[in-house]
Amino acid sequence: MIEQALVFITAAVVFVPISKKLGLGSVLGYLIAGIVVGPQGIGFITDSESVLHFAELGVVLLLFVIGLEIQPRKLWSMRVGLLGLGGLQILVTSLLFFAIGLGFGLSMVVSAVVAISLSLSSTAFALQTLIETNRLNTTFGQSAFSILLMQDIVAIPALAIVPVLGAKAMSGGLDLKGALLVVWAILGMVIGSRYLIRPLFRFIASSKSRDIFTAATLLIVLGVAALMQQVGLSAALGTFIAGVLLADSEYRHELESDLEPFKSLLMGLFFMAVGMSISLELIMEKPFLILGIALLYISLKFIIIYLVARLFRLNHENAKMTGLMISQGGEFAFVLLTLALRSELLQQELVLTLAAIITVSMAMSPLLLLGHQLWQLRWAQAKPAFDEIKSEVPDVIIAGFGRVGQIFGRILRAQGIPFVAIDHDATQVELVRRFGNKVYYGDASRRELLEAAGAAKAKFFILAVDDMEGSLSVAEEVKSHFPNLTILARARNRGHAFDLRDLGIEVVKRETLESSLLMVEELLMRLGFSKAKASSLITRFREHDELMLEEQYKHRSDDQMFISVSKQGAAQLEEVLKQDDLQTYTKG
Repeated sequence: MIEQALVFITAAVVFVPISKKLGLGSVLGYLIAGIVVGPQGIGFITDSESVLHFAELGVVLLLFVIGLEIQPRKLWSMRVGLLGLGGLQILVTSLLFFAIGLGFGLSMVVSAVVAISLSLSSTAFALQTLIETNRLNTTFGQSAFSILLMQDIVAIPALAIVPVLGAKAMSGGLDLKGALLVVWAILGMVIGSRYLIRPLFRFIASSKSRDIFTAATLLIVLGVAALMQQVGLSAALGTFIAGVLLADSEYRHELESDLEPFKSLLMGLFFMAVGMSISLELIMEKPFLILGIALLYISLKFIIIYLVARLFRLNHENAKMTGLMISQGGEFAFVLLTLALRSELLQQELVLTLAAIITVSMAMSPLLLLGHQLWQLRWAQAKPAFDEIKSEVPDVIIAGFGRVGQIFGRILRAQGIPFVAIDHDATQVELVRRFGNKVYYGDASRRELLEAAGAAKAKFFILAVDDMEGSLSVAEEVKSHFPNLTILARARNRGHAFDLRDLGIEVVKRETLESSLLMVEELLMRLGFSKAKASSLITRFREHDELMLEEQYKHRSDDQMFISVSKQGAAQLEEVLKQDDLQTYTKG
């Protein structure tokens, strides 16, 4: 036992840092370590099946931690990403692989199980990569997280349903006693989490013994897992439910921090066990076929994720990065396929082939990300170099010289007010220069460029960057290093305005508001309203909308209050616009 532990730890210490150093991520390092020490490598460890069973505790702990994160309020705020982006990705991907399964002569049940398995991505790989590269809070990072979370939610009932579909379960007919046991077990968890587990944590916390608190956390997770297995359900399903039930507990963060070391180590062991169980013989027998299918698999998932992301209005770059990040197979696919094999639903040969394809896809993912990074670096080197800004002493700096920035520039130039304009789009810079405008090509989120542009002595900073993510990056840099600058920011929409306000920017103007109000005013006059009455109506609307924006901003993190305030505001607006003797429009 000690020798085996020594082998695993040594392999992890050797291969994981090398893999991370090469930019391939830790997951691939664990997989390689498992292959090397496993029965098809050096052979230090021969019983990969037992190791995999034990390492599945890592998946159990991962599901518990995911459950802790899933509070109803948070789920509601992520509803578009979860149900829309994530739900559509799973649906389209599953339907595609289901059709392919039927085309290869598999039964409908087998095709469905395979399709669901292949539609899932690696939560462990993607989240670890996003965290390691500090990209979790980016637009594509949040989109990827929403899809992964929805996949995990879908995987839970799948883990419970697969055994029921198997030959062993189906041959026994309907087990009413077993179904009642499941219901009682879940009800017991709901009641126990409220009236037993939480008081237990309070009692243990009062003893101020961190070790005992950690032991109690493991006891509850493993106890719930054992209970679920006894009643015939997945251990992962039980721990997920337990996590959700404790999501609003005052000890949620302590639970997460206590489990993190165990979860990380066991997830590493899980990936090593997966590496040990890879059929190298099968891959070596048909290397080009397995590699080709894995590449096709990644490509199909990437295309679907990219198109779904674009449908939900992610730009090209964010949609592409979301696809690259989660187009591989996932760890839950191994669990589902193994469960289907034990239930005599899938043949061992099919499971081994699918496992090899999924594993190869996971191994390819960091290589594809590294290749994309190198390609971007080469493309960036091929682009024109950023302009070198010689010392400027402007009153105003304009970041973004598109539609909005150019209007500022024309008026400031006409009034003789010195300004510096910066834009990161080389094509746009070349275009406006042809019309005699002085604009620098550069990235306004770079501190050294802002210093050269005179940010330390300027008075005002016009934030007119079109891309919302880029706009926030520039705003953060300016607020952090140039507090002397008063920022006037252009916002794409209400959400963008809220994000800018969070950074402490007070002057935020939505780009389409005034033009829309001018058009409405023109429409009202053409409908018969006088100029004075139409202007008064628009003024009232503008004032109310600004007040409404302030109220919504106060409650932006509370979805229930946000909706309530919005509904009240809509009713108030109707009353405001009916005040005095404003003329109303009568058809005919």
